[in-house]
Amino acid sequence: MASLTLGLAPFNPPHIWGKIQWILGGNAFSGKDAMQAQDWFDVVLHGTPWVFLIISLVLNLIKKK
Repeated sequence: MASLTLGLAPFNPPHIWGKIQWILGGNAFSGKDAMQAQDWFDVVLHGTPWVFLIISLVLNLIKKK
């Protein structure tokens, strides 16, 4: 549940998606050329729930085998 709420907020468009595009060179946010420290921190905050979700899913799949 945290992945959906914290990882995607704000929802239209998902904030983390814009940051990922920016990292990959799409520069989704006009007016800025390079990401600042606060932008990287923001990626970490929005990405952490997704990392935990993936780890949890992998551990549950390994445990079931």
